[in-house]
Amino acid sequence: MTTQAPIGINAPGILPGRLEPLRYTENFSDIKHPLAAAEAIIEADRCYYCFDAPCMTACPAEINVPSFIHRIAQGNLRGAAEAILSANPLGGMCARVCPTETLCEHACVRNDQDGQPVKIGLLQRYATDYVLDHPGRPLFARSPATGKRVAVVGAGPAGLTVAHRLAQAGHEIAVFDAMAKAGGLNEYGLAAYKTPDGFAQREIQWLLSIGGIDIHYGQRLGVDFTLEQLRAEYDAVFLGLGLAGVNALDIQEETGDGVMDAVDFIAALRQADDFSQVPIGRNVVVIGGGMTAVDAAVQARKLGAREVTLVYRRGEEAMKASAYERELARKNDVQIRLWATPVAIHSEQGRVSAVTFTVNDPEGGALDMGESLTLRADMVLKAVGQRYLPDAAGNAITLEHGRIAIDSECRTSVPGVWAGGDCCVGGLDLTVDAVRDGKLAANAIDTALRARDSANDSDSVVCDKEYFHG
Repeated sequence: MTTQAPIGINAPGILPGRLEPLRYTENFSDIKHPLAAAEAIIEADRCYYCFDAPCMTACPAEINVPSFIHRIAQGNLRGAAEAILSANPLGGMCARVCPTETLCEHACVRNDQDGQPVKIGLLQRYATDYVLDHPGRPLFARSPATGKRVAVVGAGPAGLTVAHRLAQAGHEIAVFDAMAKAGGLNEYGLAAYKTPDGFAQREIQWLLSIGGIDIHYGQRLGVDFTLEQLRAEYDAVFLGLGLAGVNALDIQEETGDGVMDAVDFIAALRQADDFSQVPIGRNVVVIGGGMTAVDAAVQARKLGAREVTLVYRRGEEAMKASAYERELARKNDVQIRLWATPVAIHSEQGRVSAVTFTVNDPEGGALDMGESLTLRADMVLKAVGQRYLPDAAGNAITLEHGRIAIDSECRTSVPGVWAGGDCCVGGLDLTVDAVRDGKLAANAIDTALRARDSANDSDSVVCDKEYFHG
């Protein structure tokens, strides 16, 4: 595969190779150093193995944290990994990218005692990495074949979780994805320094090794097939469509070389073979306040941008990016400007030159039309959120607040169709939340398919009795 330059940044002043070659290796190496064996044992010994563990309650995937940490302390790494992966088949990725500081580690009782939680995320990574590095005997086996076929649309975290759990239950799974690789957000939407060395694909290959899962790439719902076709051909359908649309800034002069969506910038970086060949501007402005904005801003600095400014329209407490992510941005010399809303992107000779913002009132949050801020820029990355595109699935599915409406078991308004992840109302743009939805949907689908068989068997018995007593 050759490196693909991000679309829309082929302009003078936006250049590749701004750093010495070794700097790229350093800048995009693993941001979190894994635990060594001795460190893992010491850290595991800090766990109290709480009976009613708040860390487990705080985990959306409901991983039994005390159980897997206790197994690490005993030297049973395969057992620890089994405890993790039985609850979360993408536990290795979650160990790398989940905001553990606001989830399981935030709930750890060690915080009250010494202000330092058990390093749950690093311990989870230690166990799951061991299994990937030492596969050995499979941790999970498929149940006897049921003869049921399930279609999964979208090979992101939710879809992959559904596929793995239903394959384990003995069903045959066909996954359809529009991209050339599986993984969704994990493959295309996360900073390269969070998942180096092709980890996303390594984990997916492990997940697929259970068997019974067939992935069809380059297949887009609404283009290559329809929802009605899937309903006719399969016993159940799951939609894990993610958020394919990108919100617009809806301001003046949003054109010109050097302006692009941050999600496209991040995706291009993740697919690059050589980071030194990815072009970057000298003065980069990132508009937004979420994880995507921070990932884009930090990577712009790591590519060699001289100045990177992240601008958000509200205060820091309202940013969706976690405190850890915000601190990471500052450590990489990203300037964070708050209380400013973009009103115009300026261009000179078809190339972006600056962005003008109105300065907001921190007290009431209203626009202060009497004050403005203009930042010089030769590259602008828009990270103001993504949205669900309803056209693909057709108009039969009920939406709520612009996303698919589902019940507590991830059922949609269309019989035989379930959905989960970011495309659904309440989606939180986190891998672990998508995994939670995938688990709920898989359990509901399996229950529905088996109940259907039981009902058919009952009907058959009634018919037999009527025949023999007729």
